[in-house]
Amino acid sequence: MKALGKILGLFLLGLLLIIVALLFALTHLFDPNDYKDEIRQIAHDKANLDLQLKGDIGWSLFPWLGLELTDATLASADTPDKPFADLRMIGLSVRVLPLLRKEVQMSDIRVDGLNLNLQRDAKGHGNWEGVGRPAKTDGSEQPPAEQPPVADTEPGTEPGKSTAQPLKLDIDSLTLSNSRIDYNDAQKGQQFTVENIELKTGAIREGASIPLKLSAFFGTNQPVLRARSELEGSLRFDRALKRYQLEDLKLAGEASGEPLNGKTLNFSAQGQLLLDQAANIAEWNGLKLSANQLRALGELKVRELDKDAKLAGGLSIAALNLREFLDGIGVELPPMRDAGSLSQFELVSRLNGSSKGLMLENLDLKLDGSSYSGSLGVADFAKQALRADLKGDKLDLDRYLPPKSKDSAAAARQSEVKASIADAGSSGTTPLPNAPTQQAWSDEKVLPIERLRSLDLQLALSLGQLTFDQQPFTDVTLKANGRGGLITLEDVRGKLQGGSFSGSGRIDVRQAEPMISVEKRLSRIPVEPFLKKEDQPSPIRGLLDLDAKFNTRGNSQKAWIEALNGNASFVLNDGVLVGANLEQQLCRGIATLNRKTLSNPPSGKDTPFRELKGSLSVRDGVAHNPDLAAQVPGLAVSGNGDLDLRVLGLDYKVGITIEGDQREMPDPACQVNEHYVGIEWPLRCRGPLELGAKACRLDQDGLGKIAARLAGNKLTEKLEEKLGDKVSPDLKDALKGLFNR
Repeated sequence: MKALGKILGLFLLGLLLIIVALLFALTHLFDPNDYKDEIRQIAHDKANLDLQLKGDIGWSLFPWLGLELTDATLASADTPDKPFADLRMIGLSVRVLPLLRKEVQMSDIRVDGLNLNLQRDAKGHGNWEGVGRPAKTDGSEQPPAEQPPVADTEPGTEPGKSTAQPLKLDIDSLTLSNSRIDYNDAQKGQQFTVENIELKTGAIREGASIPLKLSAFFGTNQPVLRARSELEGSLRFDRALKRYQLEDLKLAGEASGEPLNGKTLNFSAQGQLLLDQAANIAEWNGLKLSANQLRALGELKVRELDKDAKLAGGLSIAALNLREFLDGIGVELPPMRDAGSLSQFELVSRLNGSSKGLMLENLDLKLDGSSYSGSLGVADFAKQALRADLKGDKLDLDRYLPPKSKDSAAAARQSEVKASIADAGSSGTTPLPNAPTQQAWSDEKVLPIERLRSLDLQLALSLGQLTFDQQPFTDVTLKANGRGGLITLEDVRGKLQGGSFSGSGRIDVRQAEPMISVEKRLSRIPVEPFLKKEDQPSPIRGLLDLDAKFNTRGNSQKAWIEALNGNASFVLNDGVLVGANLEQQLCRGIATLNRKTLSNPPSGKDTPFRELKGSLSVRDGVAHNPDLAAQVPGLAVSGNGDLDLRVLGLDYKVGITIEGDQREMPDPACQVNEHYVGIEWPLRCRGPLELGAKACRLDQDGLGKIAARLAGNKLTEKLEEKLGDKVSPDLKDALKGLFNR
């Protein structure tokens, strides 16, 4: 028995030596380079590949099935003169015995000098197309009839269900170096390049953590952009569960090019990435982002990957100087009145979106000392559908408006106004100012017509305080929407210094010439802040009630005013005419009629009034006011005239009636008596609107008629005294009519 065992052992040893000798002879006596043509033909027939093996093929058989290729090129057999890949060297080896157990145990895989040159011609045909399918045959050969697939089944299993197990991978490492990818689309004129690709991994085993490191340079021509990036992390995958994880991701790099206007962006990202194809979800947890001085934290989750993927998550951007950040990435901001605006920015929000749009919800935004909450985003990228529903504590809009500048028309008119002010003086004794003639408005384009036509907007805004044109509005709400070239301001309302306002309007840019309409309602709004200028006070003070409805057309201030039409009614309460003492002017007129000289002119500079009301009918930029009426203590004021909004000029006839205030005046020369009660004293107002009451003078023609009337009254009285009852009543009335004409 022992002898039999010894003989069997010697036999097995001899057999093993024979096998080793045969393998040695096979690897040393068999040269695969002698079969290059056969290898090329197999690649051509089975994969429609044109394979060129210019270098030697090195190989080994046991215990590793090793292969090393050098200097090879690949092309589609359809376009053999246009190779899409060339390779300097690839080396790999597989352990033979594990292959019998459907396990792939490989040593290091080394790829050096791989160049992929993917070209799509002007007709849209790619030089890699056709690879992977059998080569074309001539028409004389009939393709073999397709056989139904044979299921890999075992007894007891259902037909069609395969029991084959996937190959088990076990690779010591993968190294890719000195490689490059070029993509050129002649049809679209696009080029994309990835060069200096360096990839290094640790042991690749399913279910285990696989360290990897990748670096490359990227470039595009539309737009011109260059970027360098480095990636590190650990890859873990389970093919049976279709689950892939990239743990401890660290991505860093820098970019420059046309989108950055010559500036450089340094970026980095960290976190844990997960792709679960079975559940159709992808996640990025522990997200950390940086871009120059921007720092952000967050988490992202994408679900329904097999459909229209849905995005959810959160994002937090730490406080930063937004102006400096935008300048650092080449974004040129328009000039603003406050050079320090956009210096404070901070954001916390939930994200909700899809491939169509992205919304920031539960928003907490801080900007330049103001805080906002609500939602903001794009509902549809293709339509640029903007959606905003925001509430804020305050907004100083003046900080973000363009700097004030005077155009030539405004400058010319301003000089005209200054000349009128100098001529008007303060006493009211100079001649009437000339009516203004210089255009007061700019003819520069205001509305971005094409942008408004494509605008898709839904906006709801609520502000505790809004500063505009240095005026503090409070409790401001605004609702607006726009689509297809029609922008509608559904409602805007708020408060200003104890008063309130509301309104609505719309802008229609669907036709060649924009059409604009607006409705306004004001209640007890102070007029002084809107009428005063930097170099002169407001000509009127008071609280305004206004109902107005206007429409116009065009795309400049000048065009809007010249085409302005509509109607309005107004009441100005608790008013004051600044810089004009009507009492003084009346006293001077009465003194003239009394043929006396003023000894103590009134010292007051303003004229208070309880109420000023009227209506306006605007036609082509000229507002006609037929029913101006004012109540001044002891006086009634009425008038009619025009406001030429094109040149901001006024031309009014005003009548002032003494209602019987018989109190003694400070100066006996203008003492009111019964002769002056009920008489309408005429004023004429003409000149720039900024002059206000300073543009008013006594109407000398009207004053002469009053003098004639008073003289007639005195003569009638004397006749009555002389004749007494001797004259009939009809004759008395005729005499009065004669002198009162």
